[in-house]
Amino acid sequence: MYPLQLLCDSALSLSDVFDIKLFNHLSEKFFVRLVIDLVSVTILIRYIYFPMYKHRDMFFSFFVFNLIIFLITYLLNKVEMSMGAAFGLFAVFSMLRYRTEGLNIKDMTYLFLVIAIGLITAVSKGGMDELLFVNLVILLVTYLLESNLLVKKEVAKRVTYEKIEMIRPESREELIRDLEERTGLKINRISIDRINFLRDSAIITIYYFDVANNK
Repeated sequence: MYPLQLLCDSALSLSDVFDIKLFNHLSEKFFVRLVIDLVSVTILIRYIYFPMYKHRDMFFSFFVFNLIIFLITYLLNKVEMSMGAAFGLFAVFSMLRYRTEGLNIKDMTYLFLVIAIGLITAVSKGGMDELLFVNLVILLVTYLLESNLLVKKEVAKRVTYEKIEMIRPESREELIRDLEERTGLKINRISIDRINFLRDSAIITIYYFDVANNK
């Protein structure tokens, strides 16, 4: 029984140490800010980003980046870190790139947003009402820009086109009609990105309005 008693006493002592050294130093403000941060990011990613792009694989990265930025900046702010140093840390994280797979511009923008929310929530010196208002503005502006309330959302798609003779400027209208018949899309405009005369093909970007999201 002695080893078991010793283990229990050690566990209680360790709990007391953590209670004194850690939890007593975490104010109520920390948990309130953490809840505001997580709720804001959840709304941004689950209810704005995901319905638009359907990329489940980015959930982990967005939430982890946000949480790490929040914890680092909040803890460093305890040692009187200046706002300049905080934005320097923010710049370092915002320049991170994944080496295994490139991120498109939209994913990079949302990565920027989740980092910004974590930074603002952690180091803001204003009250909770001001913090809630700032996060609400970020979410509202993002939603308005992603929705079709301000402007119709134009989608771009690249296709390989084999009728090389159709890329001439005088055949542009005929080229658009042919692409519309093949894709079933109402094309607004096109751009010819690359021409390969050896294979008689061209890479064309077509631009059209996302009918499903415009309804």
